[in-house]
Amino acid sequence: MAQAAFAPEPAPQPAEPSFDVLRWHDEPWTAQLALDLLPETNGPKVEVLSGSVIVTPHAGIDHQSVERELPYLLHRAARRAGLWGYPEINLISGDNLFIPDIAVLRRSGGGRSAIDIAEAVLLGEIVSPGNRRKDVIDRPREYAAAGVPFFLRVDLRNRVPAMALYELTDGEYRPLSAAAAGTTFLMKQPFEFSVDPADLLDEEAPEAQADGEV
Repeated sequence: MAQAAFAPEPAPQPAEPSFDVLRWHDEPWTAQLALDLLPETNGPKVEVLSGSVIVTPHAGIDHQSVERELPYLLHRAARRAGLWGYPEINLISGDNLFIPDIAVLRRSGGGRSAIDIAEAVLLGEIVSPGNRRKDVIDRPREYAAAGVPFFLRVDLRNRVPAMALYELTDGEYRPLSAAAAGTTFLMKQPFEFSVDPADLLDEEAPEAQADGEV
């Protein structure tokens, strides 16, 4: 008498979002699946690209300094043009889920956990040494394919901040303006904004000044 074949029981789904799902979910991931099944986090970035979940730890302190200062300054300038600036928001692009370092949107993201990439006017990345190809080549290519009009890159190589703005032209980003620390980065589109990239990094005051000496 032949024995009956028993199919393996499916892995139990967690009652609430949990990273445990990464151990048993073996189907291609989508942005919506990640938003539904994975917990919100203030820790590492959790993105989805081409069906895979990509987890990225926080970058160095210089990166965090720029990410604290620049989105705040950009938001203030963007509001004068009727736009909205944010750091590290969930952006849905088809089945992909991106979390750019900087996003400027056509309308407020208030009350939402994710925004369609079509709402983005400008996306920006702060180049990390461990993710240089992603920030310089891969991610801009994805943003261009999604039709995002402007891309902003901040490079911290050798702790000399440099900024460059690109505009989408014929499916590719073409440079509009650039500046390094000690000079003024100036842009006119998609809104007016200027900053010395050097002001984005935290630096200790000279010891004499810190002690109140002249």
